[in-house]
Amino acid sequence: MGSLVGLSEERTRQALRILDAMAPCVAMIDEVEKAFAGLSGANDSGVASRMFGTFLTWLNDHESDVYVVCTANDVSRLPPEFSRAERFDGVFFLDLPGAEEREAIWTMYLERFELDVRQRRPDDANWSGAEIRACCRLAALLDLPLVQAAQNVVPVAVTAAESVERLRAWASGRCLSADRPGVYRREEPSRGQRRSVSRKPSNN
Repeated sequence: MGSLVGLSEERTRQALRILDAMAPCVAMIDEVEKAFAGLSGANDSGVASRMFGTFLTWLNDHESDVYVVCTANDVSRLPPEFSRAERFDGVFFLDLPGAEEREAIWTMYLERFELDVRQRRPDDANWSGAEIRACCRLAALLDLPLVQAAQNVVPVAVTAAESVERLRAWASGRCLSADRPGVYRREEPSRGQRRSVSRKPSNN
C-alpha cells in the first residue's frame, strides 16, 4: 500500500510484472483474505478493490509459468469469482491433522527438541501441528514429561470449536480434500445407540 493516489495499484502491477519475469516460479500468498482487506471499498476509496481486480485479471490472463498458491483462514471474506475455474485449478480444505500426520509431526519435533521418543504422549485428538510443537517446546524448556507439558496446551479445536465446525460445514461438498482424493466431506458425529430398556411385567 502506498500513501500517494494510484501508488498502491501501481505497486500491485509492478509485483505481478516481477512474477512474470521470474517465471518459472511459485507465488505464495499467505492469508489472502487479509492481504486484500477492505474489498468493499468503504474505508479506502476502493483502493483494495482495484488492487484485487488487477490481481484477478492477472490470474485469469497471465501466460507466464507462475504457480500460485494462496491460503485463507476466513474464506467467507473472499468473493466467489476469486476461486472460479481458470483462476485456480482447485480449492482444498486442510483439516486438522489425522493420526498419521500427527505421528509424523511428533517424530519431527521430538527429534528437534532432543526429547525421548519413547515417552508416553498426551491425548492429541484434534491437535494441530503448532500445538504439538508447543508441547514439545515446553517439555524441553521446563524439563517436563510430555503428558505434564500438555496440561499447558489448549488446542484451537477447543478455544475456537464453533469456528472450526463452521469451517468444516462450509467446506463439506465445496472443496477438495487435502489428504485424500476427491471432494471433502465432513464426518458427521456418530450418534450413540439408544439403550434398550427391559421392563418386568408387573404382577397385579
